Amino acid sequence: MPRSARLVTVVASWVCGLALVACDSGAVGGSGGSPGAAGVGDPYFPKAGNGGYDVTHYGLTLSYAPRGDRLTGTAVVTARATQDLSSFDLDLLGMKVEEVRVEGAGARFRRDGQELVVSPSETLADGETFEVRVRYAGSPVTITDADGSREGWLRTADGALALGEPTGSMAWFPGSHQPADKASYDVAVTVPKGLTAVSNGELRSRRTAPDGRTTFVWHTAEPMSSYAATLAIGRYTTTTSVMGDGLPAYVAVDPTQAAASRAVPARLPEVMAWAQDNFGPYPFSSVGAIVDRPQDAGYALETQNRPVFPGPPDMETFVHEIAHQWFGVSVTPRNWRDMWLSEGLATYAEWVWTEDEGGATAQETFTALYDHGVRTYEDLWDFPPGKPPGAAYISDSPVYQRGAMVIHRIRQALDDDDAFYDLLWGWAAAHRHGVAGTGDFTAFVEKRAPDVDFDDIWSDWLYGEGRPPRP
Repeated sequence: MPRSARLVTVVASWVCGLALVACDSGAVGGSGGSPGAAGVGDPYFPKAGNGGYDVTHYGLTLSYAPRGDRLTGTAVVTARATQDLSSFDLDLLGMKVEEVRVEGAGARFRRDGQELVVSPSETLADGETFEVRVRYAGSPVTITDADGSREGWLRTADGALALGEPTGSMAWFPGSHQPADKASYDVAVTVPKGLTAVSNGELRSRRTAPDGRTTFVWHTAEPMSSYAATLAIGRYTTTTSVMGDGLPAYVAVDPTQAAASRAVPARLPEVMAWAQDNFGPYPFSSVGAIVDRPQDAGYALETQNRPVFPGPPDMETFVHEIAHQWFGVSVTPRNWRDMWLSEGLATYAEWVWTEDEGGATAQETFTALYDHGVRTYEDLWDFPPGKPPGAAYISDSPVYQRGAMVIHRIRQALDDDDAFYDLLWGWAAAHRHGVAGTGDFTAFVEKRAPDVDFDDIWSDWLYGEGRPPRP
């Protein structure tokens, strides 16, 4: 943003503070510094996320009225500047912004598509921790992705469901919505009488006012990417329990799905024990699930602590989303080109579960895909998992199934299951609550097994075009 004279900046800030309205000005606050980047250059979503700062905490105070689909909110975003900032962006699509304050002082702001551009009254110094408070309201938008799926804010029969992969969280709160910028969360949601609000982490309190409106307060201590944040509002049947290892579990099920959803979520303790045997200690302080109606989203999603399912999940899908808590949620892809690291490992978890349950072995699943993939997944060989050709392809079968085939080829090359599972444990531990890219993964594998040649796996299976030679 261009700088203007100091006098104009001070007067404009004073006028904005009196009127409590947005000033659509390109001027920056303070002196010195430079604007933070409007995006971090993700290859498929270049405007997602923002440069110049790292978010450390989101404090969201929300109220939702399904009748009229109106969300009102105050977002308090705590961040650390990574440069001298004269202005910075927050991702927010739709909603009316009513006020922005930085470090308690009124700040000027303007809208530019999905960007909320904020100019504080004084330059923020590199390394400074600062707080941004945004008041906003409106009807949140539903985003249609390049592949036709819906995310963001989804209206349901009795409330709403917020899903964020890959960029949908910008529909209901302002922030830096890119995988690598993780933060802790506190989410307080007030809903009408009879409704429940479910989010990530642990339920800290539930308070009902005399008019019947109830406020649910959720706390997520472990770092979370905004794409893994969720908010489900509806007439849920909820179950709380403590598993054998002391881990609290919270399951919310739409009443229309309750009868059909008893069997699979009931096996959560068993699945968690199996996953920890294979992938290492569970990285979070609670677990659970949200089962909504099939038509509400149409797909399952690995939201942190509490995966979302479109109707009663089958066992393989349930295992897939629980495995994501290690691969994708705790160890998060650095950007969306690395999505195979999340989906390939979670898909391979399905194969191992089936193998351990006495079904097809992982080798048999691999061979069947190699021999009959064109009939089973018509696009299996259309592109390599490490190079999806665009945003519309990041959820296609080369990312999931061929990604799992890359993992199986590593297992074959190691020729030692103890070494293979040690590798999975090590990968989950090395990047626990962090981010990692494909280059990080290949380097990690090679370092763990320096005497094994993985070159053909990377060149043919991870990055190669077409069907690789039979191994």
